[in-house]
Amino acid sequence: MIPRYSRPEMTAIWSPETKFKIWYEIEAHACDAQAALGVIPKANAEAVWKAKDVAFDVARIDEIEAVTKHDVIAFLTHLAEHIGADEARFVHQGMTSSDVLDTTLNVQLVRAADILLADMDRVLAALKKRAFEHKDTVRIGRSHGIHAEPTTMGLTFARFYAEMERGRQRLVHAREEIATGAISGAVGTFANIDPAVEEHVCLQLGLKPEPISTQVIPRDRHAMFFATLGVIASSMENIAIEIRHMQRTEVLEAEEFFSPGQKGSSAMPHKRNPVLTENLTGLARLVRMTVIPAMENVALWHERDISHSSVERGIAPDATITLDFALSRLAGVIEKLVIYPENMLRNMNKFKGLVMSQRVLLALTQAGVSREDAYRLVQRNAMKVWEQGADFKTELLGDAEVTAALSPAEIEEKFDLGYHTKHVDTIFRRVFGAL
Repeated sequence: MIPRYSRPEMTAIWSPETKFKIWYEIEAHACDAQAALGVIPKANAEAVWKAKDVAFDVARIDEIEAVTKHDVIAFLTHLAEHIGADEARFVHQGMTSSDVLDTTLNVQLVRAADILLADMDRVLAALKKRAFEHKDTVRIGRSHGIHAEPTTMGLTFARFYAEMERGRQRLVHAREEIATGAISGAVGTFANIDPAVEEHVCLQLGLKPEPISTQVIPRDRHAMFFATLGVIASSMENIAIEIRHMQRTEVLEAEEFFSPGQKGSSAMPHKRNPVLTENLTGLARLVRMTVIPAMENVALWHERDISHSSVERGIAPDATITLDFALSRLAGVIEKLVIYPENMLRNMNKFKGLVMSQRVLLALTQAGVSREDAYRLVQRNAMKVWEQGADFKTELLGDAEVTAALSPAEIEEKFDLGYHTKHVDTIFRRVFGAL
């Protein structure tokens, strides 16, 4: 991923230096376990740790790989240069390259998940704060982009909170599912290495032994992980789209913070554009595009092939780095979002009481009018509001068929805004717990 959409902590996970450090730790821990089993001399295992504080030379490893055409062998050759050829002769004993590569990838994904979980905690905290801040700030709800019935800005934030909380729970599960390691040797049978080695290495790295690996860790785990990132990205876009709609000039119920000195357009000095949330929509697409390749990686030939390898070299850093940046940006947008309650109220009243039509419809049916006739009566008055700019309540009060069923006081009562917000606290308790 390009630096523009990257943050250092997540990027560092995918650096060659980090990768080689994990490779080294796997090999060193495996040597310890082999020595404990009496498979290799203890002195040789201890010698491997001489490279503990070594900064592996990425350029040198690349130079060796240019000859060997094999990345793990290139690394092992470089390791031997540090600790000595004789001391290194038992390194990688009974192991295969995928033992190192797959276990390392899962360590990196676990670390990435931890950063993403922290990112989501910040997003959730921001959503919760804004939800309570605007719990009773009334705005019009929309279906099909058209005015429907009143809701509150707090409920808007609360539903996004609930959605992102579900995403967080999924990520916790995905992290658990990806946190496996395999040190099982060629075709995963442990023929040349004791399962105790795998158990020791996984324990040291905070992983669980893969129950059955076929030289590679099963890729359904990775498909699940990237699918979870894709769902989180979609939820992120869901929030971004709402903010973009609210910032439209004709709506202007909220807008991204516009900092001093910021420019909205090279041509039009008046512009204040929702550039951050538009960016989030684009970044969500980048994260989601990693999902299908991850799912296609599940089907490998027999015990293994490497058709998944090139894919994961791209999608693992790209998806996690992009989502990390995007979640951080989303949190900042929510924290600084400028909200205009007066505009919300103005928008809701734009069609002069029209949004109370369902209450009138229900009242007519409760007063003995058939649903078909009640719908006809309400709709014919509603259309005058749409087409002529009339006042809905005034039209109802002037309609003899309506007033034959409902008194003026009963009609007036149907325009009480508080009716629509009476269960806000109940919903908040469901989302956030005790208030």
